[in-house]
Amino acid sequence: MTQSTDLGPEDRKIITLARSARARNGVPEGAAVRDETGRTYVAGTVALDSLKLSALQTAVAMAVASGAKSLEAAAVVSEADTASDADRAAVRDLGGAATPVLLAGPDGALRSMVTAG
Repeated sequence: MTQSTDLGPEDRKIITLARSARARNGVPEGAAVRDETGRTYVAGTVALDSLKLSALQTAVAMAVASGAKSLEAAAVVSEADTASDADRAAVRDLGGAATPVLLAGPDGALRSMVTAG
């Protein structure tokens, strides 16, 4: 596991954005992704009767809908101990197997960093 102090400023930024989305929207998870041009997409959990998406799935969908061709990194803020297989698959579909997925707790502290692969 990498400590948050070892992260670059752009990775710390997407964790902060994900944490803010979670707190602002009062949802279980917040997420942010950074595309190949450096643009970021921020989302929270979607829990409608007809549509259920994790925060990271929603952020990836927003990136795709906005024309992103790839991802440089993804972050999710959650109570979970690991990034789910479905979340990693969504990141992998757009960013590739080597795309880093950062998981932070609600306090913003990095819990793990894995690849989407």
